[in-house]
Amino acid sequence: MDTTASKGQVKRPNATRHEEHLRVKPQRWLRKRRWREALEFYLLVLPWLVGFLGLTAGPMIYSLYLSFTSFDLFSPPQWVGAENFTFFFSTPYPLSVFWKSLGVTAYFTLLSVPVNVIGSLILAVLLNTKIRGVSAYRTLFYLPSLTPAFASALLWVWIFNSKFGLANAFLHNVGLPELRWLTDPNLVIPAFVLMGLWGLGGNTMIIFLAGLQGVPVHLYEAAEIDGANWWRRFWAVTLPQISPTIFFNLVLGMIGSFQVFTSAFLMTNGGPDYGTYFLVLYIYQEAFKALHMGRGATLAWILFVILLFFTLLQFWLSKRWVYYEGGEAA
Repeated sequence: MDTTASKGQVKRPNATRHEEHLRVKPQRWLRKRRWREALEFYLLVLPWLVGFLGLTAGPMIYSLYLSFTSFDLFSPPQWVGAENFTFFFSTPYPLSVFWKSLGVTAYFTLLSVPVNVIGSLILAVLLNTKIRGVSAYRTLFYLPSLTPAFASALLWVWIFNSKFGLANAFLHNVGLPELRWLTDPNLVIPAFVLMGLWGLGGNTMIIFLAGLQGVPVHLYEAAEIDGANWWRRFWAVTLPQISPTIFFNLVLGMIGSFQVFTSAFLMTNGGPDYGTYFLVLYIYQEAFKALHMGRGATLAWILFVILLFFTLLQFWLSKRWVYYEGGEAA
């Protein structure tokens, strides 16, 4: 019996070493697998990383350097410190082109963003109904957003023409006075906002459609059982559920409205009387026409700071009205 016990005592350490070996082997295999997956990930991401550093991050850092220099493309940049920034902010409003362009951009943003977001939401709600051929309707409303910006601008120049445009022809037929859409400083921004209705069925509508289709059906059924009509269901169920989608489209719409260039450049070239002299158009004029690359870079970074500020402000305000799953505010 003692012999059996002694034999058991001798075998136990060997069994323990074997168990430890079995535990270590999978751990080594997992480490090798993780290293291999990490290597594959970085190899796959390397083209994007090189492109990002070479085409985005690198030019951004260089433009930040240029914003503190005087540079005309033909001579080496000369360091001037904060002179470019003081140039734009030192001149008072009535005389400063910078303040005029910033005011025009802000005015356009205040008008266009609510119109586009609300219009796209209404269109998405209408196209979210279960009717025959709804896919065809969605396609038809989305197609105008695929029109190239150049072709779209030329089309709207013809529509808003004061003499033979379709807009004034419609006003004349209904007995209303004709308007100078693109030549009146007081009407040109509203005309640009109307032109933005052309793209209501674009990406903003598609994002709203995705948000609407993600609303749980049982919430509508519970509201209907409680006697809520369609408006009450929309206000109490749909809007809170898609509030993250509304917030997302508001941020994108605000950023896009601050970057208007093609339509203003082709249709009015900043006129009349600086009525469409948007900030990005001003950047183009300073950098590539006047060859003040340093000032152009300065304006670009001022625009970046403005967009960053308003984006962060919207994130802060979203805590009051954006609701995520569970019904709690962000």
